[in-house]
Amino acid sequence: MIFGIVWFAMMWFGLMMVVLAAVVVFFLRRKHDARDHNENTTHQQHNASRQQVLAKVGGMHTVAEGLHGRARIKALRSYMDSMSDGLEFISKTRPSANGSPKGEWVMAPGSEPNRRILYIHGGSWIAGSPKSHRTITDRLSRLANASVFALDYRLMPENRYLDGIIDCRQAYLWILGNGPDGKAAADFLVVAGDSAGGSHTLGLLAWIRDQGLQAPDAAIALSPSTELMLTSLGKRANLKTDAMLGPTVEKLARIPLPLLWWGTVLGFRVLPTSPIASPLRGDLHNLPPTLIHVSESELLLENAQRYAAKAQAAGSPVEIETWPDMVHVWHLFTPLLPEAEEAFEHIAEFLARVEAVSEAT
Repeated sequence: MIFGIVWFAMMWFGLMMVVLAAVVVFFLRRKHDARDHNENTTHQQHNASRQQVLAKVGGMHTVAEGLHGRARIKALRSYMDSMSDGLEFISKTRPSANGSPKGEWVMAPGSEPNRRILYIHGGSWIAGSPKSHRTITDRLSRLANASVFALDYRLMPENRYLDGIIDCRQAYLWILGNGPDGKAAADFLVVAGDSAGGSHTLGLLAWIRDQGLQAPDAAIALSPSTELMLTSLGKRANLKTDAMLGPTVEKLARIPLPLLWWGTVLGFRVLPTSPIASPLRGDLHNLPPTLIHVSESELLLENAQRYAAKAQAAGSPVEIETWPDMVHVWHLFTPLLPEAEEAFEHIAEFLARVEAVSEAT
């Protein structure tokens, strides 16, 4: 009798364990399927974002296709400015006052007038404007709680390359003592730029040092051009993976090297080996804390790494951070690209570190 009761109890216990195991397996599988679904959805959304970015980048080449000279440049400028159309920005923009350098102030709510960023836009020195780069300047103002002055420097071919350099230098001298509300010294000052503007940024740092001027507290260069030796870019492994610069450089690579060299000299009216055009060729000692961002897929990767290594060897606090499989200056595509947001978070961390060190000394 007792044996029968024990056997019956064990049967029921075993059955309940089987049912319980089945329930656990059911819920674990459901949770796993839900996670897979979420991951697949996120992956699909990420891929969709990347395709949108590639379409925008491809539009830069499509809009100028078949055009030449000034017509081509005009189309490119118009397209770049249109990239900010329809986007909502938290920051307010205000054109600079008469008698000030040409540009616009970009100010997020609560940004301080004495915390300033001088921003120098990219665009191959022939295109781009404060408007085309508002996605970046808006984000910088927010993360740094600073008033950003986006400089509208003179572009080629209407002006000389050196005219743009002069505008950057004058803007720096001006922003040291002028903010959005008028004359006042800067409490915290950053110089930043991307691509061609990144080249101007790095060149400006060396000029500031050589002139014995007050150095900025920090500098930021996003996918910067560090050397104007176009003759070498066509040989880079990233020629095929750079969706933005690759198609143009590939065409330039077909031009005989002597013609390309002299074409660059005549177009820029400065030797490509000059540190003014190629910051990598200059003296890189005693520079302020500088952060460089560059994609591992772009043509400018190798030269950016060379610049950082040379500066570090000279004792300058220059950092470089790379991102895999990103387009040139992917920061332009925030908030569409999650990696762009990651990059801005990294910039915020860098500036916080710089300020912490400055306050401690």
